[in-house]
Amino acid sequence: MRKVESRRARQGVMALAVLALAGCGSSGGSGGSSSNTAPCPRIALLAEGAELTRYRPGAPRDLTQMTFDAEIVGFDARCDYASRDRSALEVRVTPRFSAERGPAADGRTVELPWFVAVSDAGDTELLNRVASSTRLTFTANVNRTAGTGSSVTLTLPLGERRAADYAVRIAFQLTQDELAQNRTRGLR
Repeated sequence: MRKVESRRARQGVMALAVLALAGCGSSGGSGGSSSNTAPCPRIALLAEGAELTRYRPGAPRDLTQMTFDAEIVGFDARCDYASRDRSALEVRVTPRFSAERGPAADGRTVELPWFVAVSDAGDTELLNRVASSTRLTFTANVNRTAGTGSSVTLTLPLGERRAADYAVRIAFQLTQDELAQNRTRGLR
């Protein structure tokens, strides 16, 4: 009986040790730890802005007139304190893209305009917006490609606000027509 209890106690201690180690090095958490790991704000793709389909100018929105169809497929994010006194948070966001070359494409490259925006946690106030663009190239005889955008670094003041008081969004820079098309067709 004592061997069974002893084995269960060891298994319980080992399980707790594994759980404790699993929490080490997390870039998204904060708390009473003495590490310099900074918490990240909520970072997400804007659903309505994660896809971009372009057509030949002036042509009807028909598959035969499509020049490319692109998607933001994810992102990498890293958060660090911007100063020793932890009064600011530096958030570095790097989006990842995939694109398909359409039948009406003229060349082998596409330019993908995108942005990163920071708002308050309730998405009621836009605090910062950084626009960028990424060029993807299709190799010969290939109609699909993927790539990574340049990193955008945002500095968010702390003090009165915490990391959780910010929301960071990534999306394509769409025209009104492109946004309406995304809303009409819904999420794919």
